[in-house]
Amino acid sequence: MGKRKSSVPPGGAADVRHLRAVERTGEVSEAEGGRFPFNVPAIRTLESLDLSAGVTFFVGENGSGKSTMLEAIAAAARLPAVGAAEVSTDTTLALQRALSTKFRLVWNKRSTRGFFLRAEDFFGFVKRLAALRTELQDRLREVDVEFRDASDYARGLAGGPARASLHEMTARYGADFDAASHGETFLKLFRSRLVPNGLYLMDEPEAALSPQSQLGLLAMIGEMIRVNCQFIIATHSPIILAFPGATLYSFDLSPVARTKYEDLEHVNLTRSFLERPEQYLRHIMRDDGPV
Repeated sequence: MGKRKSSVPPGGAADVRHLRAVERTGEVSEAEGGRFPFNVPAIRTLESLDLSAGVTFFVGENGSGKSTMLEAIAAAARLPAVGAAEVSTDTTLALQRALSTKFRLVWNKRSTRGFFLRAEDFFGFVKRLAALRTELQDRLREVDVEFRDASDYARGLAGGPARASLHEMTARYGADFDAASHGETFLKLFRSRLVPNGLYLMDEPEAALSPQSQLGLLAMIGEMIRVNCQFIIATHSPIILAFPGATLYSFDLSPVARTKYEDLEHVNLTRSFLERPEQYLRHIMRDDGPV
């Protein structure tokens, strides 16, 4: 696997974080080798990944194995999931947990802080938060009716738990998180969960973010790198992939190998399209509309 000179992340933080590497230790049986995820070329040939940089990106086409490997690392690290069932019990991650048993995590200093976040889980999480807030507000209205003839003290005691939960929700996510854009809500959620010395794994965070919000995400990551946080992110976004000092792994290569930002197909295709959109669109459009 090719080497690339390490870069110091913004703020001058050391280029060794919590999780130093992931290494293959288990053998894949013949039966396993013919099934997903062990039959994915990038995973089948993967022996180790150096993860010691403050920010590491997994990049590749859909189906290349980047998200699957990220999920396996999350399972091995036993990170809590945001907006979904725990990684250790989530039925959608059973195969990724099986994959994680074939690898071991090499720690510089194990962190018990952090989280694992998938874009699809975020959207479900926002819906559940909105539903919970509605339930709490309904409960307060019920208390007002049930205790209309009681003292203010009794009414306050009855509505206390619901009121406290609403207050905590507002303090963490804002008063109008379900009325805000997905990008605004995502960034609020992200910031509310960030703590120093954390390990954060994210799968395609750009799904919820506009280009402007992606820059906001990069700014937050830059802030947290300075307080010894570590990020491993699977993404397609040329904006997010541009984070300075990051290590980039291409899962389109077999075995997986480090790559440079300027060599990424995602970056070059996006740049080429933006420079000459008509060159691409004329192949998929007719005079009377889309093909």
